[in-house]
This record gives sequence, structure tokens and C-alpha cells, in this order.
Amino acid sequence: MSKTSNKHFQLYFNQFEYASNEEKDFIAKDLGLITLKKGDCFLKAGKTQDKMGFISEGLIRRFYINEKGNKITTGFTKELEFVTDYPAFIRQIPTKYFLQCLEPTTIVTLPYQTIQDSYSKFKNSDTQGRLIAEKVLTILSDRVESFLFNTAEERYLKFISENPDLLQRISLTHLSSFLGIERQSLSRIRKNIVQK
Repeated sequence: MSKTSNKHFQLYFNQFEYASNEEKDFIAKDLGLITLKKGDCFLKAGKTQDKMGFISEGLIRRFYINEKGNKITTGFTKELEFVTDYPAFIRQIPTKYFLQCLEPTTIVTLPYQTIQDSYSKFKNSDTQGRLIAEKVLTILSDRVESFLFNTAEERYLKFISENPDLLQRISLTHLSSFLGIERQSLSRIRKNIVQK
């Protein structure tokens, strides 16, 4: 294991501080490391994700292409977060999304089968899987509810309060798509907030 890969793997294992050495050794043998350039895709629509990803460095945008051919952004995943279409991953079915790098990105990977084996072998892994599932469900539910119950301005304010570091890293085009509004509308909202 090189010094570089060791650094990335350590960041990954920091997410599982409670894990026993036996558990870490079981996982470590199957860990992989991939480095992608800006614009590269970690996953493409129609493909089945066979490895869970963990971003050690970088930023990824999740989007789908609608019936008009427009790319609709549904989320951003940054360093120290898991990158996946989790509902499709756990069922091992093709995703409908593209997971594309907005920056040069380094990802630690772990095969689906190793994850399943660790669930049955270690109670801690099973707990971790449940926590990831709960987090994903909460993110998806919050996104749906934000469109049902919040105005575009409220969605924008919520995004910047929860992701202040991302504003300098993503384009207004991607952000307006994520918020479900036209770019001109986002510019207007930003201008109104400054004037308040």
C-alpha cells in the first residue's frame, strides 16, 4: 500500500472508528482507489454500481437527463461523504443517474459483495449499513418536502446555510437546476437577499 493510498484509506476508516481491527482487516483487503478528472463520471445512467464510493477529495454532481434532454441536478457529494445511488445500489439494479466530477476527485471503493459479507459477519457493519440507509432516506425525504413546502428563496437559504463551502465550488447553473428554478430567478433571489 503506497503512502498516498494509505492516506485515503485512513480517511475512509475514520468513518468507522468503532470497528474492530478484525473488521477493518476484512474490509481493507478489498478497498480500491480511483482518481477521476473533472468531467469524468463515477457512474452513468443504465449502469449498475457494483462498488460503494467514498470521496476522499473532490466534488461530484448527481443529475439525470429528462425527456427534453435537460440535465437536472439532484445533489452534490463532497469529500468525506459516500457517493452512490443508494436505492439502486442496495438492489443492484441500473441507476437512472449520472455521478459526474465537478473537480478532480479521489474515491475509495468497496465492492457490494464485501459490504454484504461484512453485514452478516460483523454486527457493527450491519449497524453502519442501517445508519447510511437512514441518512439517505432523510436526504431524499428532505428534498421532496422542500419542493412541497418551501419557496425557491427558502430552498436557496437552506442550501447556503447547510453548504456554505459549496457556493464557491459549484456553478449557478448547477445550483439553479438543483433548486428547481431558472438561473435568472436564482440571480433575482440572490439580489433580493443582498438588498434586504
